Amino acid sequence: MKMKIVPKCNGTETTEFILLGLTSKRELHSILFLVFLLIYLITLTGNFGMILLIRITPRLQTPMYFFLTHLACVDIFYSTNVSPQMLVNFLSEKKTVSYAGCLAQCFDFVTLLLTEYYMLGAMAYDRYLAICNPLQYNSRMSRPVCIILVTFPYMWGSMVGTMQVILTSHLSFFGSNTINHFYCADPPLLMLTCSDTYIKRTALFVSAGINLTASLLIILISYIFIFTTIMRIRSNEGQRKAISTCGSHLTAVTMFYGSLFCMYLRPANEQSVEQGKIVSVFCIFVSPMLNPFIYSLRNKEVKQALNRVFLRSLRKKDESSISGIFQLKRR
Repeated sequence: MKMKIVPKCNGTETTEFILLGLTSKRELHSILFLVFLLIYLITLTGNFGMILLIRITPRLQTPMYFFLTHLACVDIFYSTNVSPQMLVNFLSEKKTVSYAGCLAQCFDFVTLLLTEYYMLGAMAYDRYLAICNPLQYNSRMSRPVCIILVTFPYMWGSMVGTMQVILTSHLSFFGSNTINHFYCADPPLLMLTCSDTYIKRTALFVSAGINLTASLLIILISYIFIFTTIMRIRSNEGQRKAISTCGSHLTAVTMFYGSLFCMYLRPANEQSVEQGKIVSVFCIFVSPMLNPFIYSLRNKEVKQALNRVFLRSLRKKDESSISGIFQLKRR
């Protein structure tokens, strides 16, 4: 029987890690800082704006927008988990993160990632009921059901995140502490440990495969029934309305899952880590930034709500300016 050789752990135990970041070219750091600061500010503004708009608009108090509110929250935390530290590292000489901070970032990343998986799945199920079973929609998508469908992704994501972090915490890190990435992630961390990584690698691959497949199956099955129902609608106008309610969700799903398959279903080696940096930028920064615009620009109800808020603010400005003119005349 062949014995598996585990590398020896020499030197002092690692208490902090050095993040190499996106690029080693220092002349690009100032430009990248401005680019990613702008992306982060747009992400916060767009997602907070979407949450506020849904909260203050009575017509948007439906299950679909209830899920969209939570998706916006996840996108805010997802981007915030990485962006602030990355922005600081662009301007600082010492690009380090503590061991505990690294584990916390890994936990947040896995938790929020899985939460988004199943939040998109819940939104697909909501669209399935709205189009395929409109008469039973209100009873099936009651408030308690919506709360359960939203709570499950957070709880499941936290459980898997905790399991992954526990496995990572059992690995030993001695000597080299340089992470070839712009945030703490499992694949580059596995390349630094001197412990046997078989269990951790297997758990990471199985978890990514099962959760990607399960959440994607929920979405695919929902849309198979949705498109089957749409094809039975005789009027072109009815078909267009049904498709328009799903268009924004389908765009977000395609963008999100496409980048995830590229990021995770690959072996952890030097080449995959370098490629993963580019995919991670799209997944962590671009996708959360674009989601509010996808759901607002492709959604008639959201556009109408935005127009009402905009017109209301214009009226208030006009009224305040008219009252100011009358006050000046009285004086």
